[in-house]
Amino acid sequence: MSNAIENGVKRPLPSANESPAKRWAALSFGAVAYFIFLATFLYAIGFVSQYAVPKSINTGPTSPVAQACLVDLALMSLFAIQHSGMARQGFKRLLARMVSTAVERSIYVLLSSLSLALLFWQWQPIVDVVWTIETPALANLVTAVGLLGWLIVVLSTYLISHFELFGLKQVAAYFAGRPAPAAEFKAPGLYRLIRHPIYLGFIIAFWSAPTMTVGQMLFAAVTTIYILVGIQLEERDLMTLLGDEYRRYRNKVPMLLPTRGLPRDN
Repeated sequence: MSNAIENGVKRPLPSANESPAKRWAALSFGAVAYFIFLATFLYAIGFVSQYAVPKSINTGPTSPVAQACLVDLALMSLFAIQHSGMARQGFKRLLARMVSTAVERSIYVLLSSLSLALLFWQWQPIVDVVWTIETPALANLVTAVGLLGWLIVVLSTYLISHFELFGLKQVAAYFAGRPAPAAEFKAPGLYRLIRHPIYLGFIIAFWSAPTMTVGQMLFAAVTTIYILVGIQLEERDLMTLLGDEYRRYRNKVPMLLPTRGLPRDN
């Protein structure tokens, strides 16, 4: 789903001096949003990798190529607008006027999951083959690289607090009446090598296909472009939130490739 979601920035929660009913409601909502995300994420692995799901990126009823492209582009655009728009600070400030910031992250996670589920449901396959790897050993290697990409995504979320990233930590703190954690910046593990390992994992997973169809390439290309644009928007917000601390990190650590001694992508 989102990248490092602000790379470990912890946003303050409001006072948890609320009624038990409100605390239970926030906790229940956060838990439901998380489990819907989890189901959607697992389905995403199957959808892209074409494993153990009823409808994958290359299965389902086919349509004329032009129609399928328009539908698929519309679905990806809807996800991009929701996913990126709700992540901006202006939208967060607007949302905070209407709901408790304790559930803000869970709302984002839930709506992102639902927009992604809509994409899976309505995706129009375009099954013309762009390339196929005939050598079994090489095809298996490419498949393994794709699974490594998904592993990088999951591992990276735990490096920066998985349960905070997907809203559970916020609603749990609200439920328990604990004070909000202080804002901080951290860059553990893979984040010392590249700034956006979650995004890198997604790119690896999307492009590692032993057989690449036109529809799958469209998905991989558009999501890669979205990732590159999203990084710029996210880093603008991070520099506003963290100032010189993030600028120093950005100048020191590459964006997606763990290069050394090369000009940084500033």
